[in-house]
Parts: sequence; structure tokens; C-alpha cells
Amino acid sequence: MAKKKQPENKKTNINAAVEGLHAEVIEQPITETLELNYMPYAMSVIVSRAIPEIDGFKPSHRKLLYTMYKMNLLTGSRTKSANIVGQTMRLNPHGDAAIYETMVRLSKGCEALLAPFVDSKGNFGKIYSRDMSYAASRYTEAKLSDICGELFRDIDKDTVDFIDNYDGSTKEPALLPTTFPNVLVSANTGIAVGMASQICGFNLNEVCETTINYIKDPECDLMQSLLAPDFPTGGELIYNASELEEIYRTGRGSFKVRSKWRYIKEENIIEIFEIPYSTTVEAIMDKVAELIKTGKIKEINDMRDETDLGGLKLAVDLKRGIDPDKLMQKLMKMTPLCDSFSCNFNILIAGNPRVMGIREILDEWTAWRIESVRRRVYFDLAKKRDKLHLLNGLKKILLDIDKAIAIIRNTELEAEVVPNLMIGFGIDRVQAEFVAEIKLRNINKEYILKRVDETAQLEKDIADLEDILNSPRRVKKIIIDELAEVSRKYNLPRKTAIVYSDEVEESDEGSEIEDYAVTLFLSREGYFKKITPLSLRMGGEQKYKENDAPFQIFEATNRAELLIFTDKQQVYKVRISDFDDSKASVLGVFLPSHLEMDEGENVICMINPGDYSGSLLLFYANGKVARLELSAYATKTNRKRLTGAYSDKSLLVSILPLTKEREIAVFSTEGRAMVFSSSLLAPKSSRTTIGVSLMNIKAKYSLERAVFAEESPIKNAARYRARSIPVAGALLRDEDKEEKQMSLIDE
Repeated sequence: MAKKKQPENKKTNINAAVEGLHAEVIEQPITETLELNYMPYAMSVIVSRAIPEIDGFKPSHRKLLYTMYKMNLLTGSRTKSANIVGQTMRLNPHGDAAIYETMVRLSKGCEALLAPFVDSKGNFGKIYSRDMSYAASRYTEAKLSDICGELFRDIDKDTVDFIDNYDGSTKEPALLPTTFPNVLVSANTGIAVGMASQICGFNLNEVCETTINYIKDPECDLMQSLLAPDFPTGGELIYNASELEEIYRTGRGSFKVRSKWRYIKEENIIEIFEIPYSTTVEAIMDKVAELIKTGKIKEINDMRDETDLGGLKLAVDLKRGIDPDKLMQKLMKMTPLCDSFSCNFNILIAGNPRVMGIREILDEWTAWRIESVRRRVYFDLAKKRDKLHLLNGLKKILLDIDKAIAIIRNTELEAEVVPNLMIGFGIDRVQAEFVAEIKLRNINKEYILKRVDETAQLEKDIADLEDILNSPRRVKKIIIDELAEVSRKYNLPRKTAIVYSDEVEESDEGSEIEDYAVTLFLSREGYFKKITPLSLRMGGEQKYKENDAPFQIFEATNRAELLIFTDKQQVYKVRISDFDDSKASVLGVFLPSHLEMDEGENVICMINPGDYSGSLLLFYANGKVARLELSAYATKTNRKRLTGAYSDKSLLVSILPLTKEREIAVFSTEGRAMVFSSSLLAPKSSRTTIGVSLMNIKAKYSLERAVFAEESPIKNAARYRARSIPVAGALLRDEDKEEKQMSLIDE
């Protein structure tokens, strides 16, 4: 029976316990729970953990660096990282792993900062690698880098406040007195509760120059000196002025950074050697592998991570016949090889988080730095005043050294020496203590006179320091001088190149363009036709509008580009594939409408630039000629229109493409001609160059046209050939004339 009652008793006990538990439940409104429990936690994370302050550091950074400073690691030799971590735990109780991770990110070996603060030795991992782990703290060594001298300059002169550590056993700085705006130099990321901070780094020299400009003129144009963000991993920043202006103004926005690469033709591989700061090599390779697996990328045989002591390197093996430029355009679009960096300049100001633009940050930093410098000056002033006060007491002793000795000798009790000196010479206790402590060997006129001579210099120094305190201009001058010294002493070259957005060529949408031979027709009035060889053979006579006629006819391929020059000093870049195949029986496409030209703008010539390796000869009515490199028109962009395509100083009459040196025949309206070699002309890179004089032309005449010599009607080229330019040309003979050739001038 006892065994049967046991389960019942157990059940009864459990029920009683549950009932008792329910009886202890106390209802509490959710708002009260949040206020009492969650809000203190949230504020602690925001204020004491995740958001950087005006000196550019989070508390964990500051505690580590200050510990290293107190360990004499600014001037001393390296020590084991484990030793540093252990010492830092006196200020930072969050565990050795968190402290060491902080050190890793600040180290030179990790390459996470433009100006690293920890001079490291050993494996500290890499910011651009997710899987390259850093070695344990017992294997690595570290000390403070030289630039940390700017973080701790005059920290012992009351430049910043000191607060108790977590257990009140020691003091630590609330901020570090940085002599430059480190908050803009060191990239910083933090995720708090309900908010986050994402600050990109800027080049040290540019930040110092911008800060100097701002102190001199708060309304200065920041973008003139602070060109763009800079990252330790390099890459190329795609510069969009409106995006950066928004970031500079509001502290929020984003911009794109893309990788740097080179093509090794002999090995048919692409080497990627710099990647965006916001990604890793593993993320890139994983994405490329995914694209290959899904069949979206078919041009790659293999991709390897060949990173070594020489730095980052990703090798991409290409299949035969693949265009590396087009492949990289696709990869930039489809992988993290081109990545966005989002900015959120959230900084703690007097314990309150604020999202600020660059100008606001510089304003806050300048105000804080002015206060730090004033505190330093006041500290020096107080020290000098104290010393002057002591020397003034010593000066009174100088009047009668023997009397001082007699007072000390005749005083029976040691405790009465100082009061007797005070009475005997009319000095205060501090001065009397100083006199009483002078060594016997120093009681001579030489010693005392040297000390007294210091008073004149001290008085000058005190007057100068008082003037600094009363002069905001002089305080700012000190800050400017220190910024200039930092820029000169720690001159760091820019690592991230700047590429303007209109120079970035993006990959074509859709499938690959089919390539085939075509014949191009341009009429005098600007009608364009693209006809395949089959249609050309089967078609009849070319159709043109009344009073219109063919102007240019040449063969090309469907994938080629065209440069279409107009009479408004503009050139339009188009792909031949943008036009539909046509027939001889249609008029074709009216280019001014198709290209959305300006009102009254007309086509004067079309050029097949090929690979942009040749040059163009531009002939003007005033007798001048300009030889331009075709590369001047090669931009990495999909935009159609290029302004300032050629000089507007005279009427353009002829354009000749040049892939090799050839002889050119030039004709004037006076009936003169000349033949010259294109080798006499030096190529220019500026599209708007006015050119050089080619033909001396009388006032009422002009240069009429230019053609290749073998295509001209001239029979005896030697008669017209010029060995140097300019020349007047020779009058045309009847046998060298033919019907008037078509020119670019509408008559």
C-alpha cells in the first residue's frame, strides 16, 4: 500500500510547488521593464562600447593604447602581446580575447587602418581575408607605432580629463589628446542598440590640410582638399561628386569602390591585387564559384588565391579568346569585386550620439582641441608661476645669506626652521620650504644668482603664455602648426585611387552582340544605313532623298564603334550594333534625331576608331591642321556625347583617320595644292588644340579639303610636295584637276 501511495504523494508535492511558484509571479508593465532593465543596457552599449568619440577611439581602443603607453612601449622595444593583454585587463574587464582582437585591428600587420597604431611582429591576420586567422597572443609581439606620439602628446599636462577605471584602483583618460582629427583618418565601425556607426577613413595629409583650411576659413570648400575617402586595401573609388557632397554634408550616404587588376597576356590570366575595403578574398571567390556553377560565367577556367608575403593576389585563368576587359566588367557587376561602402558618421559628443557631416565633425574637433591646448597652456603657466614664486623667495635670501644661515643655526627645533625663515625674510611657507631644502653645497652666491637670473626668462614666458590664453588666434595658430608638423612628419601617400564615374565602363546588358561584316553609308544630309553583304548584293540602287547624295561609304563589323563628328564641336560615340540592319531601298536613320542632337546641329563626318590606337588629322579653313591621338576620344563610359571634340577657332573642313604615316593632299579655294607627309605633325592629346599652320592662305581664300594623296587627282605629286610646313602650295595644273570634290563645308 505504501508503494501505491508514493506516486500520489509525489504528484501532490509537485502541484503544491507549482502553485507556490505561481503565487510568486508579480505582474510588471512592459514599459517599466524596458526602462529599468533594457535602457541601462542599451545606453551602456552606446556610450561605453560601440560608438567612437571625437578623438576617433572607442573605449576599448583607448584603454589598450593607454596601457601600452604606460608600459613605455612608445619608446621601448616590443613585448609579447600576451603581456600587453594582461596589463590592459586592469582597465578593460571584458576578457583577453576581446582585448587581443582590438589590438589585432589596430596593428600594422592586419592592414585595417591607414595609420596603424600598433607596430606588430608576427601573424596578425589580414583585414581582406576572412579565413586568414591571426596567431595567438603568446606568439606575437607589439609596441606603439611612432604616430602614437601624436595621440599622447602632453597627456600628462592636464590636456584631458582622467576618470576612475572599473574598480576605482587607477585612473584612465576619458579621451586621448590627438593632435590631428583621427576620427576622420581611422575607419571605424560599431553596432550599438538601436543605432550604428560606420566611418570611412580619409588620407592623413588631406585631413590635416582640410582642417587647417577649415580653421582659417570655416566656409572653405572641403572637397578641394579632402578629395575622397581612402582605404588601406587600396582599390579604386568611383568618384561621384553629388554622392560625396551628400556624405560630406549629412554624414550619410554611400559610394562604390572597385578592385584593381592587370592582365598578364603571356599567361592569359588576370591578377587582382587590390580589393574593396568592405569585402574579403573568400567572399569574392565564393561568389565567382557560384556564378561558374550556375553557368552565368563561362569565360573562366580556374580562380586561385595566390596571396603571399608580397601581398594580396587573386589569379583568374581565362579561356582562350576571352576579352579580359569585358570579363572584368561582368565580374565587377556581379561580384564583390566592386562593392558599396555605406557611411553613417555617428559620433559621441559629450556622451550624446550625433550623426554629423564633415564640417560639423571638424567644428566639434576644433572646439575640443582648442580646449585641450588651452588646458596645456594653463598647466605650463601654473608650473612657471610656481617656479617664479619660489625663485622670488630665493631672491630675498640673496640679500643676506649669512642671516639665513644664522637663523637655521640658531633654531633649536627642526619644526621651527621654516617659521623662523618666514619671519626673518617675510616669505611664505612654500618659499621657506624651498629655501630650507637647499643643499649646503648650494649655499653660495653663484648658485643663487643663476637661479635668480631665471626669473627674467620666467616672467617673459609667463607673459607669453598669458597672451596665448587671451588670444584665440594664437591658440588656433598652435593647432595649425601641429597639424602641419603631423602632415610633414607622417606623410602617408594615398592608397585608394580616384576614378570618375563617367570613365567607368559597365558591362553590356543582355546577351553577347553578334559580330558580322557590314557596309556603312552616310549621306550628305545625315542619313545613315547599315547593310549586310548579302543585302548589298541582292539590293538595287541606293535610295536617297531629293538633292541628297552619298558622302561616306566604308566597311566595318557589327561590334565596332563609330565616332560621329558634328559642326558644334561635339562627337557622338555609338555602337554599330545599336542600329538595325537596313536595305538599299530605304532612306536609313536620320542621325540628328536618333542621337538627340542639339537644334541646328549637323553631322559632318563618321570615323571608325578601331582600338583607338591611331590618330586623326583635323583640317581647318584657316590653313591649320591638328593631329590628335584617337585615345583622346576613348573613355570608359557608355555616354553618347563628348563635348569639346575639336577646336572652335576655325571651320573644320576635313577629318582623316590615320593608322600609319601617309602622304596627304591639301587643296585651297585659291586653286593651290600641297602634298606633305603626316610624319611632319606631332600628335597632341588635347582635343581642343588649335593645331599648327599647314598652308599659308591669303585673307580672301581658305583651305577647302584634304584627302590621302593616292586618292587625289594629282598626277605629279613631286611638284606639290612640301618638305616642311607651312607653305603656300603650288597652283594646280589642268592635268591635276578634276571635278570639285565633296568637302565638309555646306555650300
